[in-house]
This record gives sequence, structure tokens and C-alpha cells, in this order.
Amino acid sequence: MIPHNAVADDDIRAILRSVRTIALVGLSANPGRDSHVVFGFLLRHGYRAVGVNPGLAGQTIHDAPVYGRLADVPFAIDMVDIFRNSQAAGSVVDEALALRPRPKVIWMQLGVVNDAAAAKANAAGITAVMDRCPKIEITRLSLPPV
Repeated sequence: MIPHNAVADDDIRAILRSVRTIALVGLSANPGRDSHVVFGFLLRHGYRAVGVNPGLAGQTIHDAPVYGRLADVPFAIDMVDIFRNSQAAGSVVDEALALRPRPKVIWMQLGVVNDAAAAKANAAGITAVMDRCPKIEITRLSLPPV
């Protein structure tokens, strides 16, 4: 497993170019929260993004649906973006591993580091990225919309 702070730019670039459907776990309805801002950015950048938050299930944010849990999303998810704390990331990875088909990528947001969860994802053939923000990486790497 690559240390979370040593993921090469080429690997980040390849991940963000390969995924199209992103489930953002921990989406907030509050426009001032980072999850809300990142979600809108991903949608504007051309990704098919859906929110996952049991308290907001059935609502829409940025005109995109919000589901109560990953298993409720009625289509395949390429990447799970975790906006939860480091400890909660383990249970999100467990939910993602139960999906069929499984996502290609587990992405843990800035400040979210859970080595055991990342190792579990890697052991299942899923790429794990920790302590990074796709919005920041897309902007930093000047990636075009998908």
C-alpha cells in the first residue's frame, strides 16, 4: 500500500480520469460546508455525483439525488468519496465492499486517514486514497471536465 501522503500525481490523474460516478458519503445540505461545495464542483465538472446521508435521503442537492446509504443507490458507483471522520471511514468501506459491482476507488477527504480501512479496500482490489480532496486535485492538476 502506498503511504497516504505519497500518491503520485500520475496516479491521482489516472483515478480522476477513470471514474464517472461518485457517491459522496456525508453530504451536507449546508452551502457553507465543504462537502456541499465539493459536491457542486464535482457535478459542474461533469461527474455523475450522488449524495449519501440518511438524514437527507429523498432530497436533492444541486439538483442531484441524496440516498440514505450506499446500498440504496440504484446504479453502479465508480468512486466513494468519504466526508466522515477517520473512525467512520471503516464502516463506509465495509458498505462499499458489499456493493455489486464494487466501486473502483475509495477516496477519503482531507483529514480522513484510516489505514485499516484503506488496507481492507486494497485487499479487495479497490484503490484507496486518503487525506486528499478531489476538488483540490482536479484544480491543481488542471484536469478538464469529464
